[in-house]
Amino acid sequence: MCRYAIELSHISFSYEQNKILEDLSLKVRQGEHVGILGDSGCGKSTLLKLLAGLYEADGGTVLIAGKKEPRRIREQVALVMQQNSLFPLSVRDNISCGHTISEKQLWEACEGASIAGWIASLPDGLDTCVGERGNQVSGGQAQRIQIARAICKDAPVILLDEPVSALDQETGQSVLRALHKLTAGKTVVHVTHHPETLGDMYTLYHMEGGRLTRA
Repeated sequence: MCRYAIELSHISFSYEQNKILEDLSLKVRQGEHVGILGDSGCGKSTLLKLLAGLYEADGGTVLIAGKKEPRRIREQVALVMQQNSLFPLSVRDNISCGHTISEKQLWEACEGASIAGWIASLPDGLDTCVGERGNQVSGGQAQRIQIARAICKDAPVILLDEPVSALDQETGQSVLRALHKLTAGKTVVHVTHHPETLGDMYTLYHMEGGRLTRA
């Protein structure tokens, strides 16, 4: 087993001529929860996409659960984004993402994400279409579908990008409870403007100038 679930060494990344990350290093142990704070546009979401294997660094090394290739990295992580990242398919398809998952597993994931009751009330249940870009469901429901998807994937590393910032307080609290179930026993990196949404168990970093410092 790797000593670190996440190991970034001297990472740099630019959009065209705009340098976003510079000489950034970070080590996260297995099961550790890390919160990353910083102003909008400072590179927090870019960092998360590098951790998810969606972007490749211009320089430096990214190791996630000992994996280096982006394709292998993507197998090790589950990502819950701020924006609605649902497909114009059924709830079932949005949770399973084309993988064979038993009905029992699907419903257990929905229970863990606190949406089982809502799905059961729908005319077509799990086979209800969420609409184009998920426009037939609320923001909170979309977030919980993403959480159910992450529960089903059962990846060792969970990446969270402002998952409650666009929600009202009551809905946000419900989503945070679902996230607590998702992240138990996992390695977590949570990007947020709101440190109050993070528990005491989080190690906090501040991002500025393309680098991380302990908060």
